[in-house]
Amino acid sequence: MTPIRAIRLALFIILLIGMLGSGAELLLLNHYEDWRQWIPLILLLLGLSASGWHAVRRNALSVRMLQALFICFIASGFAGVYFHYQGSAEFKLESNPSLRGWPLFWAAVRGKAPPLLAPGAMMQLGLIGWTYTFKHPALNGAKEKGE
Repeated sequence: MTPIRAIRLALFIILLIGMLGSGAELLLLNHYEDWRQWIPLILLLLGLSASGWHAVRRNALSVRMLQALFICFIASGFAGVYFHYQGSAEFKLESNPSLRGWPLFWAAVRGKAPPLLAPGAMMQLGLIGWTYTFKHPALNGAKEKGE
C-alpha cells in the first residue's frame, strides 16, 4: 500500500468513527426537539449511507456524492454555530432581560447551554471528508486497490 492510499484509508476510518460518534452523541442528547436539530442527524445518516455505498462501489459518482454531503456538513456547522448562539442569547436574556450589545454577546458566547462551538464538529467532519475525496483516483477513472 502506498503512503497516499494509507493516508486516504486512515482519513476514511477517522471520518466513519467521527460520524458514528457524533450521531450517537446527538441522539443521547435528544438533539431532535425541532427541525433545525434534525439537520446534523440527517446529514450524518446520509454521510454514513453514502460512505457505505462508496466503500462498496468506489466510483466517481460516489465520490461526488460524498463531496456534496461534506459541503453540506460544513454549511450545517456554520448554521449550527449561529443557531446555538441564538439559543444561548435567548436563554441569557430570559435570566437577565437588561443585557444588550457586547455584554449579551459575551454572555452568550461563554454560555454552556447550548455549547456555541459544538457544531464545529460537523465542520471538522466535512473538512476531513473533503480531504479524503480531494483528487480521489475514482475521479480520474482509476481505482485504488487496498483502500
